[in-house]
Amino acid sequence: MDKIKVMVIDEQAFFRAGVREALSSQSDMEVLECDPTQDALEVIENYLPDVALLGSDLASLSGIDLGRKIAQHYPNTKVIVLSPAPDDTELFEVIKTAAVACLNKNTGTEELASTIRRARAGEYPINESVMTRPMVAKQVLNQFRGLKRTLEGIAAPLTKRETQILTHVAEGNSNKEIAYMLEISEQTIKNHVSAILRKLNANDRAHAVALALRSGWISPEQKS
Repeated sequence: MDKIKVMVIDEQAFFRAGVREALSSQSDMEVLECDPTQDALEVIENYLPDVALLGSDLASLSGIDLGRKIAQHYPNTKVIVLSPAPDDTELFEVIKTAAVACLNKNTGTEELASTIRRARAGEYPINESVMTRPMVAKQVLNQFRGLKRTLEGIAAPLTKRETQILTHVAEGNSNKEIAYMLEISEQTIKNHVSAILRKLNANDRAHAVALALRSGWISPEQKS
């Protein structure tokens, strides 16, 4: 299996080096560094890391804003925000960026490595943080209700092909299986899925399916 490509984006060179050193013992990871005074999005595009470890306390550009841009433009790069002291307000803002996790910068190596692996596997450890923070959970629920009202009656922003692919996703098919059924490459399916996530502002495949089903844009009983 290919190594998990991890990029550390933080203004403190000492912190970047420390994370790199801490993860050097993980045989399944390759760690890269990025100084955010560079064009971080350009660096992301050049290396396409699986996971971006993003400092939330960036001075040159808000870590929250940068995380949102990464999630929007490079949805296959999972963002983990590292904060000096994440409180409820920051956690809620991180959730809205579609980051998969928010950890304290003092998190130990094993927890960090485990979170990175879970992110690469498509999990959202940030959901566990929400469950332990009642005020954040309430904010998320209120936003979700508002989003539901906004989506009701709105025409699907997806193309016919994207709707077809999302229907197959809703039926539990993998990218490889969908590619076989539609007789196109698996990479093309991945590209379509990434576009779907961006258009629906969905955190992951399951979230996209839930939004589309709720709005009547797809039906798992019928293939387009």
